[in-house]
Amino acid sequence: MSDTGGGPGPAVEESGTSQADRTAEQAELARLRAEVAELRSQLAGTRRHRVSWRTPVAVLLIVVGCLLAPVSVLAVWSANQVSNTDRYVANIEPLIHDPVIQNALTDKLTIEITSRLNVTGLTSQAAALLTTKGLPRVGTLLKSFGPAIASAVTGFIHGRIHKIVTSARFANTWIQVNKVAHRELVTALSGQGGGAIAVSNGKVAIDLAPFIAIVKQDLSGRGFTFVNSLPSFHPTLALFSARDLVKAQTAYRLINDLKIVLPILSVLLMAAGVYIARGHRRALVGAGLGLAASMLVLGAALIIFRGIYLNTVPASVLPSDAAAAMFDTLVRFIKDGLRLLLVVGLIVALAGFFTGRSATAVQTRAAFGSGLGRIRRSAEHAGLRTGPVGSWTYAHRTALRISVTALAALIFVFWGRPTVLVAIVIVVLLLAALALIELFGRPPVPSAGHP
Repeated sequence: MSDTGGGPGPAVEESGTSQADRTAEQAELARLRAEVAELRSQLAGTRRHRVSWRTPVAVLLIVVGCLLAPVSVLAVWSANQVSNTDRYVANIEPLIHDPVIQNALTDKLTIEITSRLNVTGLTSQAAALLTTKGLPRVGTLLKSFGPAIASAVTGFIHGRIHKIVTSARFANTWIQVNKVAHRELVTALSGQGGGAIAVSNGKVAIDLAPFIAIVKQDLSGRGFTFVNSLPSFHPTLALFSARDLVKAQTAYRLINDLKIVLPILSVLLMAAGVYIARGHRRALVGAGLGLAASMLVLGAALIIFRGIYLNTVPASVLPSDAAAAMFDTLVRFIKDGLRLLLVVGLIVALAGFFTGRSATAVQTRAAFGSGLGRIRRSAEHAGLRTGPVGSWTYAHRTALRISVTALAALIFVFWGRPTVLVAIVIVVLLLAALALIELFGRPPVPSAGHP
């Protein structure tokens, strides 16, 4: 009797729990339907609302902020490249490992050395000396082979220079020379004059003598001691026209002044536009999409400028493939920055959209919440209950959402130099944290007498 009378107890309790769950689901569904209905009524009445000053001012602020975003990217990049030697070297260091640049440097250094050696002239002198010594046939034979000997010597020197250019020693020299050159360039741009950066023939140029010294030392060690007889010479690599130096100095000072002001001003303008707007979430979506669109415009501008640059660089100064490699290497940090801001803009727009009151956003959140609710109930039926922790989490879910979102934002801001991958990982971790808050947060179970 006792077994029979006590048997139905757990079944009744389980049935009561299921009934409570169904009641909670029905209440949540009714709330969501009411929210959708309210949203539709608000959308229907929006057309009757009179446009106030808030809308045009908010749009203007957001648009100006988005227009300043790509300018800010260029200003920060330019300031880092122009005034920060370490970042400049980090940017230009990969060039020496690019085969295209290595070939261009090999050709230029070979021409600089062979044009001063005059192997053909030396061969003619040797042939004349042999003739005066009573060996005219040998002298004539040597003179006839002069061009072939010159070509062979040039080929040997070219091969040796290529091995030198691809060596670790040359790469280290490349870094050191660029460090010195960049410091002198900053000095020149600041109007204090310079040493390694010199103005000659209307060009501001960099001295290539350190690379010539490495080549001469290598050739001399391999038996070509006659290179030691070459007089000291300083071939240069033109950077830009001297008549542009004054303009560059003015731009340098302006960039240093704006590299901090522009990014902050851009963010403040967009934030002010979102704050002033009637619909904050809608304005946030617009700001995010505007930021992403401005980065696409910057990317298109880089493509256009790349074509213009390649068409204006003479082949005698720099081969087209080397010019393309140099341009792509120098602007790669701009591309990294615009990709990052593009992703950030899209994330902000998606966050603003799916936290809004549109029918799609509400239905998406409802489906997400319903799925997590089913997972939670399945775990509870399996004996996994969160207990007081779940009740506390549900009661403080809003504060927890704000906290984890703020923490994710702080991590992104103080990361230093975040990449697109870093931004995506932070967003994924943020979504996982928000999902855990919803999963652990158990809504209170209605009492048995609750309708």
